[in-house]
Amino acid sequence: EVQLVESGGGLVQTGGSLRLSCALSGGTFDDYTVGWFRQAPGKEREGVACFSLPDRVFYYGDPVKGRFTISRDNAKNTVYLQMNDLKPEDTAVYYCNAERRNMNYWGQGTQVTVSS
Repeated sequence: EVQLVESGGGLVQTGGSLRLSCALSGGTFDDYTVGWFRQAPGKEREGVACFSLPDRVFYYGDPVKGRFTISRDNAKNTVYLQMNDLKPEDTAVYYCNAERRNMNYWGQGTQVTVSS
């Protein structure tokens, strides 16, 4: 069974950094398009970053361009989201998503809170 588990969220000050991790079991990330999404209270879920090695596609949402970086460690079957220069508007629950042939798998989410 494919499972995704996020970790690394927490409380940080404005301008601080966090690194989120998404570990996949039951598959290999090389076979999937991987993305990070977030949802803040009262807002729709939005795409943050996407990476696909087979398709050579990279995407960053406008609010995070230049501050967030998505990467992977194939040996650990883990995808990361490095978040720098965090702002209060980055506060949200962050979700990891893996997609293959229109099959979508989601993690449980990890809370990121940025204080002003």
